[in-house]
Amino acid sequence: MFVFEWLNNQLLKMEWLSRLIEILVESVFGLNVQGRLGGAIHFFIYDVIKIFILLSVLIFAISYVQSFFPPEKTRKILGRYKGITANILGALLGTVTPFCSCSSIPLFIGFTSAGLPIGVTFSFLISSPLVDLASVILLASIFNWKIAIAYVIVGIVLAVICGTIISKSRLEKYVEPFVFNNKVLEIGQEELTTRDRIDFCKEQVLSIVKRVWMYILIGVGIGAVIHNWVPEAVITAVLGQDKWYSVLLATVVGVPMYADIFGTLPIAQALVLKGVGIGTVLSFMMAVTALSLPSMIMLNKVIKTRLLVIFAGIVTLGIILIGFIFNAFGYLFI
Repeated sequence: MFVFEWLNNQLLKMEWLSRLIEILVESVFGLNVQGRLGGAIHFFIYDVIKIFILLSVLIFAISYVQSFFPPEKTRKILGRYKGITANILGALLGTVTPFCSCSSIPLFIGFTSAGLPIGVTFSFLISSPLVDLASVILLASIFNWKIAIAYVIVGIVLAVICGTIISKSRLEKYVEPFVFNNKVLEIGQEELTTRDRIDFCKEQVLSIVKRVWMYILIGVGIGAVIHNWVPEAVITAVLGQDKWYSVLLATVVGVPMYADIFGTLPIAQALVLKGVGIGTVLSFMMAVTALSLPSMIMLNKVIKTRLLVIFAGIVTLGIILIGFIFNAFGYLFI
């Protein structure tokens, strides 16, 4: 137990890095990290470096695993199963694809045009940006393993339930016809060498870092301001655990935003430290990653408005319910 705790603190939470940045801020900038400005600078530098290190290492490792499951192979695996089993598998496969919601949509088109039930593809579409493995490790590094594991479970359950409801509702007629008419080429997957897989991993790391770096900097910047400059009384007055509407407000605020989960984590960390309920924070994170406005606009190009409204409504209700449950039982996770 002691060894696990030490590894968790040093490898995930990077306490050694926090101490180094503290020395840097105090010796180079001449600021006290307990003060507002010094604390904000420490928060920003420490979180940015930590997130980029963890993100790069994790995406490399996940991409190596993913190299064994290209889209064509993933489609074939999903095609072997039906019913809720297929939805569960679709949600689980979504966790090993480090894509944002917009990046998942081309795969959604490919899966649907290949004949997979739309409910299965929706389960994949929800879980892919919501519960990828890299975000789980980062959650554990910022909060703890209880919250990280609980987040994974509720994210997968949400994806499975939403996909199952859509499957049972038989809403295929609300998918744009061109999606079904797309021709899917059966291309044999050539065996990759270890060098090929490593090159693929490097490309994935660079691609994802290029895509999310701005959101990380913005997210950490907002987190630093909230953590060190916004009075706790102000935040708790709006989003405090005693405010029944905090989950609803966090969900509504999160939906119009477009950011990767890696950019929302520092904001979530700062909010929790200011006394905001864990359920409210998780609702905000889920709304941003699963229901961002740009992804909804893109999705409306491949499905009709009625199905889009049903999809967004089901996911929103699920996110709100999850928020209320976690706020009620949050003491079990902190």
